[in-house]
Amino acid sequence: MKIHELEPKSLWKNFAALNAVPRASKKEERVIAFMMKFGMDLGLETIKDDIGNVIVKKPASPGMEDRQTIVLQSHLDMVHQKNSDVDFDFDTEGIKMIVDNDWVKAQGTTLGADNGIGVATIMAVLESTEIKHPPIEALFTIDEETGMTGALGLKGGLLTGSILLNLDTEDDREITIGCAGGVDLTGIGSYVVESISSDYNAYTLQISGLSGGHSGMDIHKGLGNANKLMNRILFELHQSYSVRIHSIDGGGLRNAIPRESKAVILLNDDKALGSISDLASIFKDEYESTDPGLEVSIAKAEPVSTVLAQPFQEQLLKGIYAIPSGIYRMSPDIEGLVQTSNNLAKVEVRDGQFSMLCLTRSSVDTEKQDLANVIDSAMSFLGAEVTQDGSYPGWTPKPNAPIISLMSSLYEEKYNEKPHVNACHAGLECGIIGTNYPGMDMISFGPNIRGAHSPDERVQISSVLKYWGYFMDVLQAIPTRQ
Repeated sequence: MKIHELEPKSLWKNFAALNAVPRASKKEERVIAFMMKFGMDLGLETIKDDIGNVIVKKPASPGMEDRQTIVLQSHLDMVHQKNSDVDFDFDTEGIKMIVDNDWVKAQGTTLGADNGIGVATIMAVLESTEIKHPPIEALFTIDEETGMTGALGLKGGLLTGSILLNLDTEDDREITIGCAGGVDLTGIGSYVVESISSDYNAYTLQISGLSGGHSGMDIHKGLGNANKLMNRILFELHQSYSVRIHSIDGGGLRNAIPRESKAVILLNDDKALGSISDLASIFKDEYESTDPGLEVSIAKAEPVSTVLAQPFQEQLLKGIYAIPSGIYRMSPDIEGLVQTSNNLAKVEVRDGQFSMLCLTRSSVDTEKQDLANVIDSAMSFLGAEVTQDGSYPGWTPKPNAPIISLMSSLYEEKYNEKPHVNACHAGLECGIIGTNYPGMDMISFGPNIRGAHSPDERVQISSVLKYWGYFMDVLQAIPTRQ
């Protein structure tokens, strides 16, 4: 079956059209133009604000003019990640999608269901002449994935809606009413290199095949972090053998748990190869459930003449060990909710320069800053210049908001079971938008999306149909203005 044949056809048609447009975070010019044209071609009021968010306004269907105005919100950008063996140019190519039983996937890249399914849902409503709905303000934000600058730059006064439906939750049983805030940490520095004798042989050490995933939604799963595992091997070799490091290149985007890391190292003792093999077996055992595809490989490399100076090499390995990655604290108030975490997303060491990227999340702003200070201290130990940027607030749950009661009742009536009303550890834009629109009731929901921010990303076809039917009921049930 082809994408255009899936139900609901209007949603999948728009998802395919959107996925034909390159739309990496901070490179949204083409998708902004795409969305502006979409709104204007429908004859609807279409606005681009100062930062690049697109707002499309559609009047109510006949007979629903007295209903409250709703804001339908999703973000235009997507995470661009691919498997290392896949030849794909995100700047010029559209996502290549395939149908695999009950799932839509991409061919070796991220799919963009996060948050393209939400965008396509809104597009389908905007262009429909049959769906009955209240007054709509469609808000398409930019740069959600790498700083939420679209939401942060959204000014007050552009929207009049009293209810915001964010379509960026990734489980069709969940109704999300709160989320974590975040801050980006970057450590950059330089180091001294020194020459290496010809007694050493150069090798490429590689970790690959990890599951990866969303650094918020998947952080509780205990998934392997390629940067931390690489450091573990290098530290063991440093302790037991005369290993020297030429370069390290691991991970990528801040909001993706790193799946791969590569280091060029020099060894003068063949016993070290056996130690690497032993550690690979240990990793296989430790991560058998979460990362069954994990592979550790080592192969001869082209000779290199320089390595990290010995004092810095030791500092580096200890410093990376000291950076927390994964769960830092669980919520003491909400069962099963990660309260605070960090993702050591990227480590790059090469030619006398090094950099480390982290994304620290917490639903408690003071704890977020406390963990950021821990990481800052570890990076500073290496002599790095550390910056903390892009801080955004969490979204404080309001469990008694009328929209939550309404949508919970609708779900229970439709599916004969209670939805999971919860907060999540991912960063949603609701908390940020709420700073300039404090009176707006907000809620988030969506279909089943798995493996977001990794090339394993997929969206469940039957779940999209379920979500669409629920969304149609929600549109009909929006209450009248007070």
